[in-house]
Amino acid sequence: MKVVVIGGTGLIGSKLVAKLGEHGHEAVPAAPNTGVNTLTGEGLAEVLQGASVVVDVSNSPSFADDDVMEFFRTSTTNLLKAEAEAGVTHHVALSVVGTERLQESGYFRAKQAQEELIKESGIPFSIVHATQFFEFMRGISDAATDGDTVRLAPVKIQPIYSDDVAAAVGRTAVGTPVNGVVEVAGPEAFQLDELVRNALAAKKDPRKVVADPKAPYFGAQLQETTLLPGPDAQLAETRIADWAAAQQR
Repeated sequence: MKVVVIGGTGLIGSKLVAKLGEHGHEAVPAAPNTGVNTLTGEGLAEVLQGASVVVDVSNSPSFADDDVMEFFRTSTTNLLKAEAEAGVTHHVALSVVGTERLQESGYFRAKQAQEELIKESGIPFSIVHATQFFEFMRGISDAATDGDTVRLAPVKIQPIYSDDVAAAVGRTAVGTPVNGVVEVAGPEAFQLDELVRNALAAKKDPRKVVADPKAPYFGAQLQETTLLPGPDAQLAETRIADWAAAQQR
């Protein structure tokens, strides 16, 4: 099976290409540095020739509200058009648990717009909603930093290892389209501010983490369960403590 991975040279994409290849599939990474640009359409028709599945794990280079909306609208529109012309029979996209609950955020409004375009395209699809990656804890803390203080809402989060995300996306890609959403999450829930506080302490980062119920999360206010998956989510096995220990080796 030929699977084209849009964003195939990034964190999740490169892992996904490797995992699909290990299972005997023809996994083709597609990104600007491989000659494929979904914003301009360059290289799309060529790379999609003979493809059964397209997996989109790309992300906007800018998180500014207008930029990220333009990226996902333009990229997804061009990609879906090219897929229809190439006869692709399954479109898979990686998105985020809680996207529909985070619409105060420009980034998540753009992800919601991406999902709506996919649902309206007529191409059989599967959308994988993942919780935040272990590797993204630094990004969360940086976005919430003011001076030497990190303000985070004391709400629950259930992060997941990027390897486990790639594995879940790969299983979805080679399976039957669900024409809906599949949720994946890590095995443990934590309080967001405590998780980041411990992560920064482990790296001897001097920033102080303050629990602030009104602290925005990429521009959105959080409720206790905003970032948590539903009861039917697929739970990965890798625990964050084991992952962190492996990083120290």
